[in-house]
Amino acid sequence: MANIANTYYPQQGRLVILGAGESGVGAAILGKDKGFDVFVSDLGVIAESYQKQLQDEGIAFESGQHTEAAILNADVIVKSPGIPEKAPLIKKLREAGIPLISEIEFAAQYTDARLICITGSNGKSTTTMLTHYMLEKAGLNVGLAGNIGKSFALQVARADFDVYVLEISSFMLDDMYHFRADVAVLLNITPDHLDRYDYKMENYVNSKFRVIQNQTANDFFIYCSDDEETVKALPRFDIKAMMLPMTQEDVVSVGAYLNEKKELIINIPNREIFAMNIEELSLQGRHNVYNNMASGLVAKVQELRNQTMKESMGSYVNIPHRLEHVAFIGGVNYINDSKATNVNSVWYALESFSPDIVLLLGGVDKGNDYDMLRDLVKQKVKAIICIGKDTSRIHDAFEDEVEVIVNSASMDDAVQIASHLAKKGDTVLLSPACASFDWFKNYEERGDKFKDAVMAL
Repeated sequence: MANIANTYYPQQGRLVILGAGESGVGAAILGKDKGFDVFVSDLGVIAESYQKQLQDEGIAFESGQHTEAAILNADVIVKSPGIPEKAPLIKKLREAGIPLISEIEFAAQYTDARLICITGSNGKSTTTMLTHYMLEKAGLNVGLAGNIGKSFALQVARADFDVYVLEISSFMLDDMYHFRADVAVLLNITPDHLDRYDYKMENYVNSKFRVIQNQTANDFFIYCSDDEETVKALPRFDIKAMMLPMTQEDVVSVGAYLNEKKELIINIPNREIFAMNIEELSLQGRHNVYNNMASGLVAKVQELRNQTMKESMGSYVNIPHRLEHVAFIGGVNYINDSKATNVNSVWYALESFSPDIVLLLGGVDKGNDYDMLRDLVKQKVKAIICIGKDTSRIHDAFEDEVEVIVNSASMDDAVQIASHLAKKGDTVLLSPACASFDWFKNYEERGDKFKDAVMAL
């Protein structure tokens, strides 16, 4: 059983939801269905679509404020992963000893479905979508949730899936305690969101490893044995699940690796061995080989047929805003990688294309260390166009590495500049390494504006 025993949290009484986005509204509906007295509170303005959903369900809510008297009387609280621990209200709730959990933790109590949980600093969305695509192609009754798609809680309340593929962020994991993944996938760990972890890498690593908590000998842990931080941390954890490494550097007897013919090999005890040439994968690039390895290992755990896996890996189309091909104009390739909100994602993006690259970089800097990009930028990037309000750190990091580094006034302006700098055979790449909310609502809007500007050329 994947679910957690119902004794950990109150099963009736007052349920308060902090944050009325996709996960919060889903948790509210599940709570209502389970007989809780539900109240939703959001310090920001709740989107009209979510307000309507709450009204239709007859769930009480407040928008643009937190009324503490209506929150501190909760029996259990589900909090949005975006609310940091240092928020004054969260400190008060901790002091009051009220259980404060994530939507995933709350919803897991109410399902016996098999839970496949995918985390990592980079590649989560692609691997989650590819895994879901593969399992769906195989005819499984499978849901997609977590950081992606419809809320897990809403699907537990109103749908009936046998398996869920969940994209799980470190922020979600921080509020998960008794939850158990049948299959845990840890793709990689590189510095990200360190502002939420007291700028200590170890705290962030510990958060990622929460994906394996409560696993038993009947479960599976898929991880990258080429990833330095993951391998360094492994000895600190008591891992009970079957460990399935993936590597492009070695040959492993159990797990996933590349052979001398450039075939992706997947070998799990009591399963048919899988082999596929990496040139046949629909997602190309070294980072995508890891994503396919992870999804392939999940598929093998689920006992999918090799033919189904091959068809899926050969036909999958990537998600929007992640190395998304936008257009080919005047011999120039335009690529939207707006989802690259950290330095390591940009490293993967640069690694995926040949020189010469015109790179659109910048936004809200989360304490980025640009050192790891210097060599690749030197080798592959002919110009950097800075987007966002504060560009000083990008100038400091790269002015010695590229001949051209300029600021832009808007996304339209950035794309216009890029189109003049790029020659036939070049790539214009939006891969910002930063959060988007100085100029945009989110990375999706940033990516859409980029696509609009490209199509207007």
